[in-house]
Amino acid sequence: MTTMESLIGLVNRIQRACTVLGDYGGAADNNTFSSLWEALPSVAVVGGQSSGKSSVLESIVGRDFLPRGSGIVTRRPLVLQLHKLESGSQEYAEFLHLPRRKFTDFAVVRQEIQDETDRVTGKTKQISPIPIHLSIYSPNVVNLTLIDLPGLTKVAVEGQPESIVQEIETMVRSYVEKPNCIILAISPANQDIATSDAIKLAKEVDPTGERTFGVLTKLDLMDKGTNALDVLEGRSYRLLHPWVGIVNRSQADINRNVDMIVARRKEREYFATSSDYGHLANKMGSEYLAKLLSQHLESVIRARIPSITSLINKSIDELESEMDHLGRPIALDAGAQLYTILELCRAFERIFKEHLDGGRPGGDRIYNVFDNQLPAALRKLPFDRHLSLQNVKKVVSEADGYQPHLIAPEQGYRRLIEGALGYFRGPAEASVDAVNFVLKELVRKSIAETQELKRFPTFQAELAAAANAALERFREESKKTTLRLVDMESSYLTVDFFRRLPQEVEKSGTPAAAASNIDRYVEGHFRRIASNVSSYIGLVADTLRITIPKAVVYCQVRQAKQSLLNHFYTQIGKKEGKQLSQMLDEDPALMERRLQCAKRLELYKAARDEIDSVSWVR
Repeated sequence: MTTMESLIGLVNRIQRACTVLGDYGGAADNNTFSSLWEALPSVAVVGGQSSGKSSVLESIVGRDFLPRGSGIVTRRPLVLQLHKLESGSQEYAEFLHLPRRKFTDFAVVRQEIQDETDRVTGKTKQISPIPIHLSIYSPNVVNLTLIDLPGLTKVAVEGQPESIVQEIETMVRSYVEKPNCIILAISPANQDIATSDAIKLAKEVDPTGERTFGVLTKLDLMDKGTNALDVLEGRSYRLLHPWVGIVNRSQADINRNVDMIVARRKEREYFATSSDYGHLANKMGSEYLAKLLSQHLESVIRARIPSITSLINKSIDELESEMDHLGRPIALDAGAQLYTILELCRAFERIFKEHLDGGRPGGDRIYNVFDNQLPAALRKLPFDRHLSLQNVKKVVSEADGYQPHLIAPEQGYRRLIEGALGYFRGPAEASVDAVNFVLKELVRKSIAETQELKRFPTFQAELAAAANAALERFREESKKTTLRLVDMESSYLTVDFFRRLPQEVEKSGTPAAAASNIDRYVEGHFRRIASNVSSYIGLVADTLRITIPKAVVYCQVRQAKQSLLNHFYTQIGKKEGKQLSQMLDEDPALMERRLQCAKRLELYKAARDEIDSVSWVR
């Protein structure tokens, strides 16, 4: 195979792979493949209805495979990719919408094109921009990508909307306006070239003519005594590239199913023996047109190689980055699966600790519990009601029983203090629960932010359940510890507090015993008791405001950092290979995405290697 055939064949393979793989993935992927497709040159066949477009394509292919009829026959774009095979190889065709099915009967190919067109447009004269992708593999073709487009028309026929004229032109323009599209402008020789729809459109989108090749069909159908030399020799309308004349099969040949190889021979004989075109015979005909297009494609491809290579290298980098992001396929042996699970756990724990330590947001919410929520809860405790004059008098009197206290009502103090300390249990438990809620939220966020976990929804659920179960155990232990702190305050009251009471009374100048007898049932006496108890409760509140956070951090936060998944690790170590596989059950959509990503990566690397091997060979 020549260098030219290698380059054009490579472009064909990349274009086909872009078409196949471009159907998968997100918008970013499709944009990448669209960019690569547009960077590669292709040939769009443009002409008016019944200008002979289909016959030109069949002549280039050497096979009768396109639907025929009057009016608009091509109602969907046909992306035709020709792949040259070694001499003696069997010809066959493949449709993108029927993967892995080979067609060796080209009459069946024609019917499938018709059926696939009807599937989208219905059995009407409507058109659709959705292309049909057909690949033909044959030793009798050159490597080319040709796009057969609906024929341009000036009038809507019966069964078509008035907008059909503009719709067809818009569709054709969407292809030929691309800077890498080569325009094959088909014009019938038995019509004035000045009225050619194809030439008119080509001049609008390619004013310099660098991308336009003129093809003149139906030379054999011109009136006797006339010829198309003025056009073919560039006197009527000059193009940058030479005009090529084509002689298609006659309707009689088509009706008799004359073989395309025979038709090619007849075409060569027509030009060789023509008194008008004999001097141009070596630059006329469908075979010459195919070679001319191939040669031009080679020069275009060579000019585009740097930009194509750059785009491919950029795409390879992006795809390799995505493969790292998606993760490599999981090994089947239990040891490798266990290793993967442990690596996933470590990745999660690393992010979870970053949240706690301040590398990521969230850990500050725990400090907020201690700095705002706990003090606010302590301030809201109903000590005013508990130490109201009525309640103090009631509690002290009940504690005295039938024998009133002599000096200070010690039992009354104890009951008032113990009752007040009981209120601290609520804020203590609330602090534990608030920190537990924050930790669970951080677990959820950490799982969501661990990219390695995204591919394993089953494992995500199990990891979340294990982490939350561990947090519940830490919460129970923390609750026991914080309540124990409250209970310790109740179990032993500070002695200095009681020793200070008689001294304060004596400072007033009245003996303690006498004061007790005088003020025992006076309101001031009970107010003083309430004030003393409130002072003691304030001291305890200050102490608990410090010790509760210490207990919560020690029992919950510290444990979460050090041993959140310890129990989970123990359970994992007991699982068998089948159970490990079930845990690493991936999201099917992600598996499909990785598969397509791997295919794209393989395509790009192969393309880069092939370009490197043939691009600079002369």
